[in-house]
Amino acid sequence: MPSAWRKLRRRILTPSTSETLLEKRGFHRKTPAAQQLLETVGERFLEGYGYAMEARDTGSAENLLEGVPIRFRGFAYEGAGMGFAMLDGLPLSGSGSVARFLAGRGADHVYMVYIGVGWAMARLPRFRWPDIDALDPLLRWLVLDGYGFHQAYFRTARYVHEQYRDPAFPWPAHDSPSYAGRAIDQGIGRALWFVGGTDADLVATMIEKFPESRRSDLYSGAGLAATYAGGVDEAELRAFWERAGSHRAMVAQGSAFAAEARERAGLPVVHTELATRVFCGMTPAQAARVTQEVRPAGPVPGALPAYEVWRQAIADRFTNVGGC
Repeated sequence: MPSAWRKLRRRILTPSTSETLLEKRGFHRKTPAAQQLLETVGERFLEGYGYAMEARDTGSAENLLEGVPIRFRGFAYEGAGMGFAMLDGLPLSGSGSVARFLAGRGADHVYMVYIGVGWAMARLPRFRWPDIDALDPLLRWLVLDGYGFHQAYFRTARYVHEQYRDPAFPWPAHDSPSYAGRAIDQGIGRALWFVGGTDADLVATMIEKFPESRRSDLYSGAGLAATYAGGVDEAELRAFWERAGSHRAMVAQGSAFAAEARERAGLPVVHTELATRVFCGMTPAQAARVTQEVRPAGPVPGALPAYEVWRQAIADRFTNVGGC
């Protein structure tokens, strides 16, 4: 594809960075520093998306992604995951981009790439959705996490304030369709960290307005975002931990997932170490090791998908942390 066409494709298909401004989204602005952090996350996400849109191949996008600062590189890979999924879903753009991306450096960022695929799913017509069955059967639920984040981020009134939940979401994989709403809630919980502007007290208040049956997954997602994205000090993290009450083990589970994502990709940051110490009582490397130790090696018995069995096993390892 000629370079001029790829540049035009990027310009046409990449959303404006103004879409990531907290004022534009109507999100809470806690402090100038927190606002700058969250808006930079959005900018870096779109940067990665743009790299995918303009890339000659996945390798050329990877070279650019590796130049993004460590703190934000995972978000750029997430954006690239969305970009390559969009290209796979658009007419005349070919297919297999996500698979090739995951066969390269994207493999180290698989969690973020899958979440990015979920963003694309939220923007593509259903008949153009990715082949979910072709993705890792354990991790593919992260696609719905990404879908939930997108909906809460861009359709905040409906998904956050009105607490909308599709009772029959058309999960295009052939396993546990009834679990789809829970996976989406985990993404909504992550988005609440952005909607609330990293104000931990406000995020907890928003979660507590949801039905009790949904709060565990929402707290898990928010714990993941607090650990991966940051934006709070130790006192705020401890206050959020206290507010989580009976859901603290799931906050720790989300935090451990974030630690695993950063450790696997080689993207250590100070705020992740602070968050895992508060939420998990250990270092990011130790928290990541917990996720690896209890990870299912294949299908599991029972009605729950292996992904949820994995999450519960992680949470169980943290039931005695800080009074869980």
